[in-house]
Amino acid sequence: MSAVTGDGMRGATATATVAKAAEEDLALRVTGRPRPGRWAAVLVAAFVAVWLAYTIIVNPNLHWDVIAKYQFDGVILEGLWVTVQLTLISQVVGIVIGVLAAVMQLSDSPVLRATSGAYTWFFRGTPLLVQLIFWFNLALLIPEISIGIPFDGPKLVSWQTNALITGFVAALLGLSINEGAYMSEIVRAGIQSVDPGQREAAAALGMSNRQILVRVVLPQAMRVIIPPFGNQFISMLKTTSLVSVIAGADLMTVSQHLYLANFEVIALLVVASIWYLVLTTIASVAQHAVERKFSPGAQTARPALGQRVLRNLRPGARKTDVRKTDPRKKGAGK
Repeated sequence: MSAVTGDGMRGATATATVAKAAEEDLALRVTGRPRPGRWAAVLVAAFVAVWLAYTIIVNPNLHWDVIAKYQFDGVILEGLWVTVQLTLISQVVGIVIGVLAAVMQLSDSPVLRATSGAYTWFFRGTPLLVQLIFWFNLALLIPEISIGIPFDGPKLVSWQTNALITGFVAALLGLSINEGAYMSEIVRAGIQSVDPGQREAAAALGMSNRQILVRVVLPQAMRVIIPPFGNQFISMLKTTSLVSVIAGADLMTVSQHLYLANFEVIALLVVASIWYLVLTTIASVAQHAVERKFSPGAQTARPALGQRVLRNLRPGARKTDVRKTDPRKKGAGK
């Protein structure tokens, strides 16, 4: 009996050894196809990047000492804070206007649909720069803003338009109303992407239209709304530079005031560009984080760039099991 058991164990061990050897034979070393065009493009791009960096750094006409002096100057930082305020407030107001306009456009009322369509058509069809200049010069059309009974009735309170519509207020009006027109189309597309059956199911549960919109439709539409919204926010950060034409005290405005005083045009433009790059980079990172939160299943887990590079540099990194790539080889070695 013991001899039979020993023979069975030796047979099992031999079978396992043969299976392991077969598995190792199936693990082939795969060599990637040569790509000379890719390497040539990499070399050209690297050469151009080094040449541009060298040209900029050693250029005697670019005063790096001036850039370092004004990069954290108090006036520049005040303009930077105004830019951030304009972006955040205009974006929030634009979202509110966009949601309202999108709901109106999807309404059963033809009057509401026509009103929303006319608003979107007009403010998307006219340049933002024209709108900013219009709001800044509103006093030429309406010298006085008042609250009271319309059609020349008594006025309860009134203000001079020039005193009320400052450069900052005109910038807020122009940016937020223009942004609302674009956000309305983004929100409308997101709402329409939700399956109508979701609304019907919510209505069958006795929810009101407002509850269906807030609790059912908008949460599901966020996956469609978030990516273009992030792009709009990043675009808004840069679009605030147009406020300089109406003296909105933003980053570009104060940079212009400084270089008109000291004639360091390029240096001050570099200072402003660096801060715009910092703001847009932070916004881009936040956008990707929000997209991952609302679309957890849309992206597969992928190792970090450094991990992928180190993994490919290890000896035998290109060794691939053909059974994992060719379904016809599955089951071999068993």
